[in-house]
Amino acid sequence: MLAFLKGHGTENDFVIVPDPENAIDLSPAAVAALCDRRAGIGGDGLLHVVRSAAHPEARAMAAEAEWFMDYRNGDGSIAEMCGNGVRVFARYLQRAGHVSAGDTAIATRGGVKTVHIAKDGDITVGMGRALLPEGDVTVSVGGRSWPARNVNMGNPHAVAFVDDLAHAGDLYTPPPFSPAAAYPDGVNVEFVVDRGPRHVALRVHERGSGETRSCGTGACAVAVATARRDGADPKVTGTPVTYTVDVPGGTLVITERPDGEVEMTGPAVIVAEGVIEPEWLENAQR
Repeated sequence: MLAFLKGHGTENDFVIVPDPENAIDLSPAAVAALCDRRAGIGGDGLLHVVRSAAHPEARAMAAEAEWFMDYRNGDGSIAEMCGNGVRVFARYLQRAGHVSAGDTAIATRGGVKTVHIAKDGDITVGMGRALLPEGDVTVSVGGRSWPARNVNMGNPHAVAFVDDLAHAGDLYTPPPFSPAAAYPDGVNVEFVVDRGPRHVALRVHERGSGETRSCGTGACAVAVATARRDGADPKVTGTPVTYTVDVPGGTLVITERPDGEVEMTGPAVIVAEGVIEPEWLENAQR
């Protein structure tokens, strides 16, 4: 029997598969089947929990972080990072007794992330520095098009400011963007409206997952893009800037510090655990 758990961060939900020694071969087909909301367990993605020393992509980070978040998108593809996923991953490590409240480090394909588990329950993740590639980008839905800010948080984002979140359409399929060379491997697209001073709301199409209830790296990208739109750059002013970002599944608080580090704070919840039938998994691997 293969053990699993189910968790979410602001309703961005994940199948969690503990596998400390990296002994389980999770094919893209198996991951997609596990994340299927009707025939599987259901989730926006999968968190494969592996010791860094046991995974070839993470061994170089083992001295800094004992645990590696081998993250997969809901369609089975591999992703660099998932901000909500890191918080849920940390909550699982705490629940399993691998870490306790306070600071810990988690290895990801986007580098080692510093995590603080507060005693009051919220989890803060150091998401690294945002990169702002030069060049104009446009995203489109239906007959509308908008200029978008290109932001990289270890994975690519296109942030478009709109008058109404309904203008994003159904977000079942990836919104077209141009130029194609801006995102050769696809992109996460955020549509953003203002809610008040340093307070915005978004909808997002996550690459490989479709519209999700929340996207942690997307919320960070939105906060950075909004700060620049508002003329705020902590590296210039020497003062941190904080935005409240509403997502369909809740609220995240994003702070960009003068050293460029972006921190994300929000909840993470484990909701269930169980086992996967071996025969089902074997059939799913085919």
